[in-house]
Amino acid sequence: MLKIYNTLSKQKEIFHPIDADKIGIYVCGMTVYDYCHMGHARVLVMFDVITRHLRRCFPKVEYVRNITDIDDKIIARAIENKEDIYSLTNRFIDAMHEDERALGVLPPDIEPRATDAMEQMFYMVKSLIEQGMAYQASNGDVYYSVRKFAAYGKLSGKNLDDLEAGARVDVNSDKKDPLDFVLWKMAKTGEPSWASPWGHGRPGWHIECSAMSTHHLGNHFDIHGGGMDLSFPHHENEIAQSEGANGGTFVNTWMHVGFVNINDEKMSKSLNNFFTIRGVLENYDGETLRYFMMSSHYRSPLNFSDDNLNLAKTSLTRLYTAIRGLSAGSAATDEVSQRFDFETRFSAALDDDFNTPIALSILFELAKFINSKRDKDIDQAQALAQLLIKLGGYIGILQLQADVFLKHTPNNTDAGLSDAAIDAKIKQRNEARANQDFATSDRIRDELTREGIILEDGSDGTSWRRK
Repeated sequence: MLKIYNTLSKQKEIFHPIDADKIGIYVCGMTVYDYCHMGHARVLVMFDVITRHLRRCFPKVEYVRNITDIDDKIIARAIENKEDIYSLTNRFIDAMHEDERALGVLPPDIEPRATDAMEQMFYMVKSLIEQGMAYQASNGDVYYSVRKFAAYGKLSGKNLDDLEAGARVDVNSDKKDPLDFVLWKMAKTGEPSWASPWGHGRPGWHIECSAMSTHHLGNHFDIHGGGMDLSFPHHENEIAQSEGANGGTFVNTWMHVGFVNINDEKMSKSLNNFFTIRGVLENYDGETLRYFMMSSHYRSPLNFSDDNLNLAKTSLTRLYTAIRGLSAGSAATDEVSQRFDFETRFSAALDDDFNTPIALSILFELAKFINSKRDKDIDQAQALAQLLIKLGGYIGILQLQADVFLKHTPNNTDAGLSDAAIDAKIKQRNEARANQDFATSDRIRDELTREGIILEDGSDGTSWRRK
């Protein structure tokens, strides 16, 4: 029984799909004027985990994640770089796809671009004007009349009077009300523009997602998500636009991923305190970053630091070490897996609002059993190892060969000793130990330790991993 915390109701609810044979989920994607940062990584990873689990629960899931490829920041960056917006956005879209592959994020089923959705936006804006929900001002811009939508604020809990009291005064505004927001902006000299029923211009940000989501998933669909910072005003405005234009409920369940923080402050480009995904990948592998994102519940804040990334690396190393050297075995149907029911409890954790910290704790419990069985019952250890790999696959981890992960060095870092050189030193150490030359044996171990190589002596010989 899947339960999801709904930002709209402020509580966990049993998920009742509109059509159990086809789940629709839309997530607000990236505005592509720069490289993705770690806040973006969390949205990418967590909604990948969410859609992976939904696909286990339901026969078909249609996952739509848009790309915003026209807005003020994109125009400003293109002017700064002296390049056209298409060169700029295509370059950063390619970079985004590289980043998501590094994080083990599966591509969405549909990835619409705002610049390809103009007709859908025109249709929605015209509908809002016809229903008296929007108007074209004297400056040519088209605005949404917030006070015409009685339910405005139902997602964020914002009060219209409080919003008006805190609204910024714009003496040059042609808006009828300071709360009204733009649907279509008239073209300015030198800016990219599209022909519309209201003249040449470009869309406001909010209308893009309303148009793209309803075009691909229908006027009423199951889940809409994004970062927590989007709940207001972006998602609030999406509700007003979509329900104002189409009537009825727009989305049943609203999901929001918590912030990645640095020193208790949200990581963002506007605050200039962000770390790009590719920058972090210079020192950490993509699976470690993915694990780090899952180590906290998706709605909770996540503190970014080297200490926490190193902890994620250590944790993932423990899981890979548990399956190291255990070849494929039969399905884990032994009394241990039955008695502790690992898979059922793992799935139950994800059913409980995608509780990845609990799910990960069950993987560690399973790894502990594997280690306890390794020297006592190899068949059982192999079967349990295959179960650990299977469960890890549900959330996108533990799919590499253990040695590939344990001996891997991150991109663009000095790898130090090669694998062959390490194997040669281990051979020398083993010969020294066989000759009871423990001084030489200890010296070689110390040399390897200084190079960041950890030796692990076991009944089946010496294995190694990079620190």
